[in-house]
Amino acid sequence: MNIPVIDTHVHLDELSDPDQAVTEAREAGVLAIVAVGMDLPSNTKILDLARRYPGYVYPAIGYHPWKISLSGVRENLGFLQEHLDEAAALGEIGLDYKVPVERELQHLVFQDLLDLAWRKKKPVIIHARQAHEDAYELVRRNDLPRAVFHWYSGPLEVLKRLLLEGYSISATPALAYSPKHQEALAVAPLKQVLLETDSPVRYQGLESRPAFVAQSLAEVARIKRLDPEEVAFRTNQNARDFFGIVS
Repeated sequence: MNIPVIDTHVHLDELSDPDQAVTEAREAGVLAIVAVGMDLPSNTKILDLARRYPGYVYPAIGYHPWKISLSGVRENLGFLQEHLDEAAALGEIGLDYKVPVERELQHLVFQDLLDLAWRKKKPVIIHARQAHEDAYELVRRNDLPRAVFHWYSGPLEVLKRLLLEGYSISATPALAYSPKHQEALAVAPLKQVLLETDSPVRYQGLESRPAFVAQSLAEVARIKRLDPEEVAFRTNQNARDFFGIVS
């Protein structure tokens, strides 16, 4: 029997057939999908998909550090300011020190986005790679009440601080093989964990889809040594509280 769960991080616009992915997810018992944007084109598609599946696809629109360019900042920020009220969250946003985007520009954009989230009272979905401490400190300094650090695999000392601040992390199917992700999940209280797939990212060569969120559930239950039903109940409530999901 499928255990009902919520996938809190899907790049639905990047799937070859988003409608089929939604159908599969429903058949697999997925209660809702949080569809995440990265730039103006993907944000536009995400909002369109959310309108097609009201009450099932919840939009999060953002400006991913991979997509930041000096020429695109004004247009992307303008779109977010205009449309964020239509979204459940601001994201995916953050810092990534492995990509060839100037760190100063990343920080300036990230700060503008955190200001916007604070003004609009929206939760944020944070991407951080080789930048966990800087990302955490900026979120904390901006006094944001709700933040999830997506697919957290960073230093445990930073993790402990962000958990004490009340922030959350998300669990992906990478828990099956990633020691750093496993360590983070082991430390995080279940009340601060969300389930996700990050579809269509590949895990060990297999492209993920929202229906695969059951794998994240199974891995969290294994690592926490808890019944999957309890993990599903708790993480679903976390997702509802965080994103305002009513499914």
